[in-house]
Amino acid sequence: MDPLRNPYTPNAGAEPEAVVGRDDQLASFDLLLARLERGRTEQSMIITGLRGVGKTVLLGQFRTKALAAQWTVVELEVSKHDETEFRLDLATRLRSALLDLSPKVRWTERFHHAAAVLKSFTLSASADGNWALGLDVDAAEGFADHQNLAADLTDVFIALGEAAKEHGHGVVLLFDEVQFLSRAQLEALIEALHKMVQRKLPVTLVGAGLPQIAELAGDAKSYAERLFKFPAISNLSPDDARRALTMPADDEGVTWSVEALTEAVKTTGGYPYFLQELGYVTWAIAEGNRVELSNVRDAADAYEAKLDGSFFRVRLDRATALQRAYLRAMAELGPDAQKAADVAERMGRTSENLAPTRAELINMGLLYTPEFGYAAFTVPHFDKFMMRAVPVLEVPELKRRRRTR
Repeated sequence: MDPLRNPYTPNAGAEPEAVVGRDDQLASFDLLLARLERGRTEQSMIITGLRGVGKTVLLGQFRTKALAAQWTVVELEVSKHDETEFRLDLATRLRSALLDLSPKVRWTERFHHAAAVLKSFTLSASADGNWALGLDVDAAEGFADHQNLAADLTDVFIALGEAAKEHGHGVVLLFDEVQFLSRAQLEALIEALHKMVQRKLPVTLVGAGLPQIAELAGDAKSYAERLFKFPAISNLSPDDARRALTMPADDEGVTWSVEALTEAVKTTGGYPYFLQELGYVTWAIAEGNRVELSNVRDAADAYEAKLDGSFFRVRLDRATALQRAYLRAMAELGPDAQKAADVAERMGRTSENLAPTRAELINMGLLYTPEFGYAAFTVPHFDKFMMRAVPVLEVPELKRRRRTR
């Protein structure tokens, strides 16, 4: 069929033509903003899930809803930054938020104060002590200058929240890849947001991250589980998966046979990103205005090759030889969460030997720990890919330590 009319969008974070199966999360976001606008409190949320389930797409939906409700939006894809980089990156975005709330020529005393506090927040992070925000204000002495990230960020959020409240609007921070925040950064954000709840100020954070973020947040601050909801999203139900394929096709006058849909759902496991990839490739093969079972089967090799060459491969390429062996051993044991001892046994090692390797893979975002002593892949179907990409399990020899006399 005509590639120009192909309605499927297999790109990272790209919004599909039909967002299905996420009504509960969208309704929760609507409620969050509505309650904050009324001066009430409401638990914010961090969406958790594996790669490819649509977390980033949901954040995009939240952005659209927030802007429609006249909220100011601050977007950030978290990277592994040190405190200095984190301060400067966040300050730049909060400066834009302040100007979005109100142009500088209309600033009241609260807005000038917020800008001054934001200036203080950046000074300790600047190498020369004079990092410019371009706001032409002096730093607010005694605010956000405590040399403590949590205390400083709390001052910034309070000042921003008071300015937003005066203006009759709110600020929502949409953070993706939240699991890459350092413990200190996560603690600071949680503490600052806690103060927003206590003072009923319209500043909130809605994030997305891998499944371990709920545990990380709880470890950072014990009250995080009361401050946030952690809705987990996964693969779509068979009915929603079929809708994800048929709704975009319907708009182009194309139909799917029942058999083709059944095969597509089985092949992809109902994972949103996989559905977009398979739909895209199948569209190129199908003829006329109907997708048949044979089209889906003929597309299977190209679909698998596309995932292997991009979605999967980019993650494996960052791994060392020992890390690859660990992933391969896990894959032999199956797609479910695996005990560290079982993986070590498969590799002919002890779990103590491999504990650092396992920790590295978790830190890289390739594994997560659903329960103590177990690890699971953060990417659906990664076990099948590992069996294809690394046909034979080869475990590198341990480096012997030199004895010192």
